[in-house]
Amino acid sequence: MRKAISVIMSGICMMPLLTACGNPADTVKSADFFAMDTYMNLKAYGRDAEAAVAEAEARIYELEQTFSVTDEASDIWQINHAAGEAVSVSADTISVLQTARQMHTESGGAFCISLYPVLRAWGFTTGEYRIPTDSEIANLLQNCDDTKISVQGGGVRIPEHSAIDLGAVAKGYTGDAVMEILREHHISSAMINLGGNVQALGCKPDGSAWTVGITDPFAPDSMIGTVRVTDKAVITSGNYERYFTGDDGQKYWHILDPETGCPADNGLVSVTVIGDSGAQCDALSTALFAEGTEPAVQHWRRSGDFEMILVTSDGDLLMSEGIAADYTAKKDMPCRVVQRDEKP
Repeated sequence: MRKAISVIMSGICMMPLLTACGNPADTVKSADFFAMDTYMNLKAYGRDAEAAVAEAEARIYELEQTFSVTDEASDIWQINHAAGEAVSVSADTISVLQTARQMHTESGGAFCISLYPVLRAWGFTTGEYRIPTDSEIANLLQNCDDTKISVQGGGVRIPEHSAIDLGAVAKGYTGDAVMEILREHHISSAMINLGGNVQALGCKPDGSAWTVGITDPFAPDSMIGTVRVTDKAVITSGNYERYFTGDDGQKYWHILDPETGCPADNGLVSVTVIGDSGAQCDALSTALFAEGTEPAVQHWRRSGDFEMILVTSDGDLLMSEGIAADYTAKKDMPCRVVQRDEKP
């Protein structure tokens, strides 16, 4: 007999602190709506802010349809149900797949979009949570291999019995698309929150940096600290976002280890990435979480184009040196600033 499984879900990754003194000469426009299975907020300052926000919201709905795994008209549904045949897709899908392929390589396979069948087996895509057997996971993993995803021209092909999901990169890409629209409308000050994926355009209207709160993974209704940013994406992945508790009393979260097909339990409970590209930061936050503490630090040292804040399962905080001066602690916890030239 199946025992009851208690479920707790949190869609809040970070809390942007949007208080600002606006310029009377500018128009401020804000929109709140539900898309991509999460609540979103767009806030822009500028003479053309209303039109910019309206266009950005429409673009989000467009990308939601393009990247959906359940909408039969979407690119991803068509790819997953093509029985190994090539499918012509949009330029947006090609771009996201290229980002995913690059991150798969950079992370040594820790980032893997072909894990979708395993995620589905755990119930993370349906809400029907369960603990798959070891043999079920092993069988599903045989068809999880990002290196077998073929992208040629405008066509995509994956092996039969495989399936992909862009959930770990799609919102970041969408944030970049929104930023592009805002710039086209000559918006120089804006903040967007796509279900916890926060991106800032320029600075606040008063010329100061935006302040973004970082969620405490041990107490998601509070913050461990804040970070000041200008023209940056700030994206977090954590084990508190989507999880369930099994009848064994153990917590199971949605970020899986591609090697085991089980929740990644490599010493991290939260990874925040700060960088120029939302798509890159989105993918990186998942990749670093799956990699684990020290591999994540080495990944940062190799790359040099992003900053990070890591929270370990022991309650320690590690942050890269480039963001340390902009971080303000809200909770007292052991902190180590990681240096790029630091020797092991």
